[in-house]
Amino acid sequence: MSEPKLEWGRDLPGELLEKWPKDESGEPVPGARLTRCTQLDMGDAILTGVLDSCGIPYYRRYPHYGGFGNLILGMSAEGVDIYVPETMLEEAKNILEGESQDEEL
Repeated sequence: MSEPKLEWGRDLPGELLEKWPKDESGEPVPGARLTRCTQLDMGDAILTGVLDSCGIPYYRRYPHYGGFGNLILGMSAEGVDIYVPETMLEEAKNILEGESQDEEL
């Protein structure tokens, strides 16, 4: 029986690392902060659902002690920062603003 891979402590664990764009040397491109969302109105869940449906990988980072609050209370009172690959930041901002490159006016 093989031992499980414990990856929960890294910023880019498992499947996300596979989806994250790589640079010329094969290293993951840096993450860029897209926005800070509150968890009170489920803004983070809605935004990350849209990013998922558009194929943009992301990760969450809780400011200060927000990760502890999220663990204990199920939400962070300080909100959550959403990061996307810096190469996809402009596309993610357009989605956040409700604009799409595929949209025809």
